Amino acid sequence: MSYANLAKKIGLSEAAARQRVQRMLDSGVMQIVAVTDPLTLGFRRQVMIGIKVEGDMRSVANQIAQIPEVDYVVVCAGSFDVLAELVCTDDEHLLWLLNDKIRTIAGVSTTETFVYLKLAKQTYAWGTP
Repeated sequence: MSYANLAKKIGLSEAAARQRVQRMLDSGVMQIVAVTDPLTLGFRRQVMIGIKVEGDMRSVANQIAQIPEVDYVVVCAGSFDVLAELVCTDDEHLLWLLNDKIRTIAGVSTTETFVYLKLAKQTYAWGTP
């Protein structure tokens, strides 16, 4: 959205809107990023991996976060200790990541793979109107 359109929506001048955006960027409250579609980049498989950990969950999460194909890692409570989202070129690539990368990390006790069939919603608005 242009600064002129943003200014109209929030009832400020274009200069004031630009300054507010810049302050949020400078303070780290907001980032402007491009979001790519993995399917258009040759990645044909997206999955979420639920991981049960014996020992230090943070250490396992940090090691998983170092894998380039992993784009999301969270330490959580519930049935799994760590959740990780992976993008893979195909099922052979997924098998390699699971078998040779994730399951070889010390502390990983079990994994469960949730294959994405269709992305129904992805938003970055976090409840804002």
